[in-house]
Amino acid sequence: MRAAQRIPSPESARGFTLVELLVAIVVMSMLALLSWRSIDGMTRTQTLTQQRADDLLRMQAAMGQWAADLDALIDTGEVNPLDFNGQVLRMTRRDSGEVGLESRGIRVVAWTRLTGVALAGLPQISSSINASGQWARWQSGPVLRRDELARAWQRAAEWGRGTLPSQSGNPGTDSAIALLGIDNWQLFYHRGETWANPQSSLGNEDPGAPAGSGAGTLPNGVRLELILGQGEGLSGSLVRDWVRPTLEAGR
Repeated sequence: MRAAQRIPSPESARGFTLVELLVAIVVMSMLALLSWRSIDGMTRTQTLTQQRADDLLRMQAAMGQWAADLDALIDTGEVNPLDFNGQVLRMTRRDSGEVGLESRGIRVVAWTRLTGVALAGLPQISSSINASGQWARWQSGPVLRRDELARAWQRAAEWGRGTLPSQSGNPGTDSAIALLGIDNWQLFYHRGETWANPQSSLGNEDPGAPAGSGAGTLPNGVRLELILGQGEGLSGSLVRDWVRPTLEAGR
């Protein structure tokens, strides 16, 4: 006798219904969306963290250059070694390549806040695109003669006013770069017993200072206040104090 064949019932052959398939698709879509949002959030966080780290490195580099310029101030006896007119800070400093008795000359350096057209063509390392201006630095090539110093000093003033292209006047030697996105900046000099406006004569006289020492014109300290640009990176205010290395105790 042949075994009887079992005929499957309609219930045992039943597959997924349309409703069940739709529910499964919706669940998988929600899981995929949640996963995408999680990955996107991690990517955004990583990007923001990297941007803040880069901005911090740029700020540290700018502050390091600022301090190095002030530490290398030198009084030529021809111009004020540190001069601020409310817009641009000019100074005379030793050449960074000076070694022992060998020197290529001194350099004129200028710091200011530039905006608009004055920034055209100027190299920038700042990512603060929402800042209203850029804190920028200019330096001349090495100068050895009085006439070269006078011309470099004048070029620094013109560059600070935005009337001199970043690398003109002495092609191949003058250079400029934008360092930080800022909305404003301010300087104070420490003279006597207090911080005052650099253009104030308070405490600027020192009859006992030896001639050519720069002690009668250089302040005891310089306070820098920067209002950083409101962007995705660093923001707020930054205060940096510099003290003259040759400052004597009690002065």
